[in-house]
Amino acid sequence: MSEKSESDHFKGWLWKWTNYIKGYQRRWFVLSNGLLSYYRSQAEMAHTCRGTINLAGAFIVTEDSCNFMISNGGAQTFHLKASSEIERQRWITALELAKAKASRMMENDESSDEDGGMVIVDTPPNGDLVNQVNQSVDSDLRSTLRLLASKLDDLATCNDLISKHGGTLQRSLAELETQGKKWHKAIIHEREHRLRLEETVETLAKQHNTLERAIHAGTGPPRSDSKIDEKENDNNVSEDEDDDDEFVDASDKGFTTEFVKTHKKSESTASTTSSISVDVSSVKDEVAAIARKQSSVKIRRTQIPDKPNYSLNLWSIMKNCIGRDLSKIPMPVNFNEPLSMLQRLGEDVEYAAILDRAAKCTSSQEQMAHVVAFSCSNYATTLYRTGKPFNPLLGETFECDRREDLGFRILCEQVSHHPPAAAMHVESKDYGPNSGWTYWQEISLSSKFRGKYLNVCPLGVVHLKFHASGNYYTWRKVTTTVHNIIVGKLWVDQSGEAEVINHTTGDRCKHKYFPYSYFSRDTPRKVSGVVVDKNDKAYYVMSGTWDSHMDAAQVDSVNYSNRSKPAYKTLPAKRLWQKYPLPIGSEKMYFFSTLAVTLNEEEPGIAPTDSRLRPDQRMMEKADWDLANELKQGLEDSQRARRRKREAEAIAKKAAGQQVELYKPIWFSSKKCEITGEIFNVYQNEYWECKEKADWSRCPSIFEVQKAPILQSVTAAES
Repeated sequence: MSEKSESDHFKGWLWKWTNYIKGYQRRWFVLSNGLLSYYRSQAEMAHTCRGTINLAGAFIVTEDSCNFMISNGGAQTFHLKASSEIERQRWITALELAKAKASRMMENDESSDEDGGMVIVDTPPNGDLVNQVNQSVDSDLRSTLRLLASKLDDLATCNDLISKHGGTLQRSLAELETQGKKWHKAIIHEREHRLRLEETVETLAKQHNTLERAIHAGTGPPRSDSKIDEKENDNNVSEDEDDDDEFVDASDKGFTTEFVKTHKKSESTASTTSSISVDVSSVKDEVAAIARKQSSVKIRRTQIPDKPNYSLNLWSIMKNCIGRDLSKIPMPVNFNEPLSMLQRLGEDVEYAAILDRAAKCTSSQEQMAHVVAFSCSNYATTLYRTGKPFNPLLGETFECDRREDLGFRILCEQVSHHPPAAAMHVESKDYGPNSGWTYWQEISLSSKFRGKYLNVCPLGVVHLKFHASGNYYTWRKVTTTVHNIIVGKLWVDQSGEAEVINHTTGDRCKHKYFPYSYFSRDTPRKVSGVVVDKNDKAYYVMSGTWDSHMDAAQVDSVNYSNRSKPAYKTLPAKRLWQKYPLPIGSEKMYFFSTLAVTLNEEEPGIAPTDSRLRPDQRMMEKADWDLANELKQGLEDSQRARRRKREAEAIAKKAAGQQVELYKPIWFSSKKCEITGEIFNVYQNEYWECKEKADWSRCPSIFEVQKAPILQSVTAAES
């Protein structure tokens, strides 16, 4: 933006061509007394000038709508660019006026030099008053005439500029008016589109309420007038057709960026209107069938008690823990969230629908792209989750059977206490020898407090197998960092490099989780990578963020001019994962997702070692943190007592020459992986059978607290 401070001064920002490497650079230009000077910044005016050109004798050339050039015919030439055509025109006008004025000043100086530079008037010794007055009047007249001549020259220059650039200005104004009309039409269109969307949402809300009433009634939807049903269904068809346009954006630094519009329309759309309007009874029957099916699914809770406002200085607890493993340090529940680490593991498969889609992929590279998107979705819930999960007790378990609504069931068990390690096994709904998928892992956490931040490094390998194709995948998780431990608001970041490998086909995808930086221009929480086959041929470019979405763009061609960083030209991208919105009021519920809210929900028939039966965790969820801290201390003391008992028994057996058997998990057993060579615990396929028989004889009593007063207080609180 330029500004005019005085009649002969003009200054502002312009873009100046520097060289072929840097191109145009933004510089501060000052026009004063016929000289055009430039600086890197306004502050630089006080001490340094980067260059100056004298406009007297210079010529000014306009190149296009924003570019122009100034040259004095010698070594000095400025190639400049304004931010807009109007801004360029303002500079051209100022420069032409300054050039004309500088030229006149130079001519006057030359004529003065020819005349000797000074006029000397001889007067008689005694002086003639009349002659002196006449000379004074002549001098004033000459000054006035010179001033008038200067003004006439200015007017002539302005007239030339108007005649030269008036057409350009008129075209610019006409273009601005045309753009104004276009924006006005666009605003009207967007307003109409918003109104249509609001009507669609209102219609869907009505249908949702109808389905909810049908589910609760259990016998189908309430009766309604057929004509109303016909009208609503017809409206739905037209509105759905408007909403079939989906826009996706595949972009990443170094990748081709395209804005793609895909129109998704089913083959039956053309006949939908007639079929719905004619056969209303069939629609009612279908809705009733859906309602009966959903009535068999348990209605899950949608909220938990609000987190109380307990003030506790985190630094006062952690200042003595710098460099130590936090898993070995007892922490109050004030820093926890009412879920155990086993339940947090269950959140890894919140987006298991991606794996269901991946199982249907005919291309192993396309399936790999889905698996990478799924691995990134594991971190979707961690952005605001600064609370620490409860450390599971040894032998603690967690089951989550959500086959009817989410399509999977989970079993987790704490298989080691020092070091802490948890084993996890997940099966899809259609799990079988030749169908569905299995997901399993044994993971332990190494957490180190570094003063300003806390590093949590997951140890262990994640395994995934699709039974129909036999494709076997593995990958490792990246580092989680919690910042602002000492001062400020806590925030979480994921960083590091990960590699998903298909050991069956040799496909792999190296992708990077970019650490957040205040000074980086990259998208925050960015993840990017490339899916390649065993011959390093690129198939898909993966891009997105670990807290929001992941896209896959098929590679069309590759430019290997830069071997270290090839450039990929891609086809339109496809969104493989999109984060679900958090439930309303999640900021008061530890920022739990919709799935996380249900994980600690009380449920009958579960094992007595299940995390949902932990008394300290239950009391924390009910906002009784004082009692929760007492219970937590009691449970940890009981666990230490059991460990000392096992150690004493082992010493006695060893002294008696008997074989000493280490702790054995309940539902998992150690096995060497044929793919990775690691020793880890795998599921023994017995838990769900024991649950059907209600046989929990092998489960230890791990939630018994030794302190009787605490048990009495828990009983009183429950009652």
